[in-house]
Amino acid sequence: MKLRLLLAIVSLFLSLVISADNRSTECAGCWTPTPNSPTVEESLGVNIHFIEPKPGEVKMIAEAGFRWVRMDFFWEVTERERGQFDFSAYDRLLKQLDDFHLRALFILDYGNPLYTRGKSVRTPEARAAFARWAVAAAKHFSDRGVIWELFNEPNNQMFWPPKPNAEEYNALAQEVGRGFRAAVPNERLIGPGTAAIDLNFLQTCFVTRSHDYWSALSVHPYRQTNPETVAADYARLREKIDKAGSESERLNIISSEWGYSSVWSRMNEERQAMMLTRAFLTNLANGIPLSIWYDWRDDGPDPGEPEHHFGLVSNEYKGELASAYEPKRAFFAAKTLTTVLKGFRFQERLNAGGPDDYVLLFVRGDESRIVAWTASPAPHPLAIPHLSGQFSVTTMSGDNGGRARATKDGLTIDVSQSPVYLKAAADGRG
Repeated sequence: MKLRLLLAIVSLFLSLVISADNRSTECAGCWTPTPNSPTVEESLGVNIHFIEPKPGEVKMIAEAGFRWVRMDFFWEVTERERGQFDFSAYDRLLKQLDDFHLRALFILDYGNPLYTRGKSVRTPEARAAFARWAVAAAKHFSDRGVIWELFNEPNNQMFWPPKPNAEEYNALAQEVGRGFRAAVPNERLIGPGTAAIDLNFLQTCFVTRSHDYWSALSVHPYRQTNPETVAADYARLREKIDKAGSESERLNIISSEWGYSSVWSRMNEERQAMMLTRAFLTNLANGIPLSIWYDWRDDGPDPGEPEHHFGLVSNEYKGELASAYEPKRAFFAAKTLTTVLKGFRFQERLNAGGPDDYVLLFVRGDESRIVAWTASPAPHPLAIPHLSGQFSVTTMSGDNGGRARATKDGLTIDVSQSPVYLKAAADGRG
């Protein structure tokens, strides 16, 4: 969860290689609905860095509309003596999450000085101990709806020193997978939580059949390019998944960590909010059943440190009586998305405009919502055919954007890089 700028630069290079004209979103299988997909709000979560929330903090996360919280489940914190496990701190955290109907995605990480030198888990003894601990944790929290993610970014030398080793990671994955299958077969285990969509590293998981133990494949698709470019990356990964096959149904892809720092180059809090909205919408429209935003709270106040500014709220605690933390624009963007699209599911990308224009239809029973934006830097009118009647417009931040009325040729609206939500006065789809 560090070195975001470096990863984003690498991702930018890869994106440029993939598509010099920035139209990599046009690919077979992209922007199509997934059967039995969860509703919008059931699909979204946020990353945290604490076991003991501040008073009012979990309530604020829930008020933003999130249903999932992702947090490190530290080995060295919960096994301080060999074979003695203390999960009480996470019991307290899960109790607070339960109070606000939030679910946990716990990351089984990292090393433990009782068995390892540093964060990586490299030896047979360490792997066996890690697997015993992971199974004990899953048993302790069984039937609580927890998703267990096996490690965080094992392809990043910061988290698997002295350098990433796919063979070592996959040996660990298989040890833990066998333990889960034998002792807690109904618990959800996912992996490998790679930094970026590292197809080479992921391929090693397919070759060694580590993925046979997982209910989903998790990746961290960071980039400083437009979030829509991830659609082609997902398509390539799905080709790998299909080719590898699985003992269960086709593996879903989970975006278990992805964010934009508000102090990156050419970024600010308004653009961060815009990127959050478009990243979530892109994932929803590309069959990603769970998306975790990195992260909840700014990690520090340094205006020149990008790692300090991925949060949806400020770093300074304000107290329980007011908002626990000062919301940033991205907080309101997340709340707008989860409010306007609560209970809705992605239906289709409508055929309107050019390849850089996005018009997504979401449905809930007989109701529909449309979200529209462009990746083009130039705002412009966009004609959406086959629509009739009058529509109310809600901005990305939740403000009233007025009304728009369709003509016999459909509905024409002005679009920019900031998405807008359209709600028909009656069902306006003709």
